[in-house]
Amino acid sequence: MQIKVCGVTTFKQLQQLDGLDIGFAGLIFNQDSPRYAAGLQLKEELMDADLDIKKVGVFTNQEIEEIMKIVDDYDLDVVQLHGEESPELCRELSSHVETIKVIRFAEDHPLHVDKLLEEYDAVVDYYLFDMAAKNGYGGTGRKINWAVVAKGKIEKPFFLGGGISQADIAAIKNFIHPDFYGIDINSRFEKEPGVKDMPAILRFKHELSLSV
Repeated sequence: MQIKVCGVTTFKQLQQLDGLDIGFAGLIFNQDSPRYAAGLQLKEELMDADLDIKKVGVFTNQEIEEIMKIVDDYDLDVVQLHGEESPELCRELSSHVETIKVIRFAEDHPLHVDKLLEEYDAVVDYYLFDMAAKNGYGGTGRKINWAVVAKGKIEKPFFLGGGISQADIAAIKNFIHPDFYGIDINSRFEKEPGVKDMPAILRFKHELSLSV
């Protein structure tokens, strides 16, 4: 199972996560986020870096020209779209770079999960399921109803996100779906916004890898 650590803000964090054999690291390019990555010296350091971890740029309703410039500037491997991006934009992006579309659930969403995916099935590489924020697009730290996801066909690799912590290890191991690909973690593994708790991440990874 893959682990994606979102909200990474420094090159040192990327190196540490790479050393822990974490699969994906999210760099947020939304200026309103306390974990905004573009103001740091990451760009210069990344261009010469030899990292196995996949660098994911997180974007919200940004134009394709801006996204692709950041992909090139930061040598990104994947883009994650967190807003109301159109299928057309997703199609164009995914022809250049692997693309994750975030599907955000309202508190009591009336639609079956597959209805939310119909427009995007042919134009993205992964999904990430998260809780919709009432104001804005950032993470809420709250969990979606995993049972709703488990009932969907989906038929594409997906991440579960939304307030996942160490306490969710058993639930993650018990979650069953043929396309369940990984877990997205962020605020529950921080000392403060943008400062990751590496020992906690290592402990989470270790416990997740143990047999049930």
